[in-house]
Amino acid sequence: MTAILIDGRAVAADLRASIATRIAAAGITPVLAVVLVGDDPASAVYVRSKDRAAHGVGMTARTIRLPASTAQPELMALVRSLNDDPEVDGILVQLPLPVGLDSTAVINAIDPAKDVDGLTPTNAGLLASGQPGLVPCTPLGSMKLLQASGTNLRGARAVVLGRSVLVGKPIAALLTAADATVTLAHSRTRDLAAECRRADVLVAAVGRPELVRADWIAPGAVVIDVGINRLADGRLVGDVATAECAEIASAITPVPGGVGPMTIACLLENTFTAAIRRRAR
Repeated sequence: MTAILIDGRAVAADLRASIATRIAAAGITPVLAVVLVGDDPASAVYVRSKDRAAHGVGMTARTIRLPASTAQPELMALVRSLNDDPEVDGILVQLPLPVGLDSTAVINAIDPAKDVDGLTPTNAGLLASGQPGLVPCTPLGSMKLLQASGTNLRGARAVVLGRSVLVGKPIAALLTAADATVTLAHSRTRDLAAECRRADVLVAAVGRPELVRADWIAPGAVVIDVGINRLADGRLVGDVATAECAEIASAITPVPGGVGPMTIACLLENTFTAAIRRRAR
């Protein structure tokens, strides 16, 4: 069996086009404020991509760059000012923050109505209790890829490999809401490979290059690879050994070009959602 590659770039392009249409129909210009602290090269590239994507759908992107020497009180004051700014619909603080800054405190300070990364305790609680909120972008994008692939989640056995608050826990909640039977596996899970082999849908989000091998995959399973890892030779690979697992799975996301493009597209959708909800209030 050769798996179908789930094309995240194509699905993300369709989503961005839909967002642009909805923005034009609503007659609004959502404003996304992105806070970048320090000079981490990967973060800078990612922020530029967000800026371009926001402008491409008819949003205003306001990037605020601060030096790595920024003190915690200064950063907290900036977040509070963005919370109070009536023009700002969404706030995103680019992670990771420089050493010495408390990212949890910063995220918790964001107004949940503007928390387009979906990481505040309020939005996490809404997701866990099945109520409408802003959902973390990567898990939301992964769910959209499952939908685009035609995967039937109702009654499916899903295994989420990784229990982070950024991906693992929220995607487990989304899969549960979609009527899948979900196992949240992690480094302490006994016989991890055997647990993964039970999955009709496997989501790998552990940050370990090519951890998941072909003998971890059930024949015909759908595999969502959230990992992005750069090897010593410069290659980008996921948490799944794609080439060999594609011989077993029925569908699989590539790295790059799978989940990655969906993260930014879902950030834009969250910003639009936040803008509409704020105006409705």
